Amino acid sequence: MSEREITQEILSGGVAGALLRCAEATTGVVVLSGSSGRVDVARARLFANQGVSALALQWFGGEGQVPGICEIPLETFFAATDCLVGLGCRRIVYVGTSKGAEAALLAAVHDPRIDGVAAISPTSVVWGNIGPGRDGISWPERSSWTLKGVPLPFVPTDPNWKVSHVDGLVSYRGLFEHCLASFKQDADRAAIPVEVISAKIVLVAGGDDALWPSLDFARSIVRRREDVGKLTRLVSDPDAGHRLLLPGETTPRSASHAHGGNDDADARLGREAWEAIKELL
Repeated sequence: MSEREITQEILSGGVAGALLRCAEATTGVVVLSGSSGRVDVARARLFANQGVSALALQWFGGEGQVPGICEIPLETFFAATDCLVGLGCRRIVYVGTSKGAEAALLAAVHDPRIDGVAAISPTSVVWGNIGPGRDGISWPERSSWTLKGVPLPFVPTDPNWKVSHVDGLVSYRGLFEHCLASFKQDADRAAIPVEVISAKIVLVAGGDDALWPSLDFARSIVRRREDVGKLTRLVSDPDAGHRLLLPGETTPRSASHAHGGNDDADARLGREAWEAIKELL
């Protein structure tokens, strides 16, 4: 489908972001970026060029929204599904990266209308807030998510961890590994119940992820779903990092913290992941 057949509109209110709509599309994709808060129109356009309607969702930091990833209502994502269903989309796929992958998996736990999830650099547990809540306060720590107004259990953060660096930038991978080991009971309670997800799941993870151990998380998800007889596709590359480059993407590396990987490996994983993700459509 040519780009001339795609119409783009900016949404605000209950569902915010950029909608790239294809006439008569029967599949809708919700694109969730990570903690950058970016409304990823470029990635949404990759999907729209496949003939689907794609919604690059702004799920925090916008007008009337929680300023940080702090007690974000999961109903935010149910409303995004409503939007695409209202356009006539009969198949709904979520594509989330990092904290967006956390959100996508949680949305699929509670919304059976979601048919497919591509979780890129995912986590298998719920973590605490990144940034402030509606009150403008970042500490004490709270859950990233709520459902029906109730915060979800989360793994707390231990500020007393040994900082390490990769490429001159702070690597947070050690922090997440430390917290999983230090707060095992909390981690068990905070596990995303992926066993109940009916959607098809593709997990994408790099073995050199310096932000958090996404490949370990992904393998945990695969094992837990296997235990209940559900198959999960895992696409990985030992040399790729936290950032994924789908074909045509030029997403810059973070200047504030280490991602690991390298451009070649991140793009190589992206090419393999793109083929798996397209099958979800």
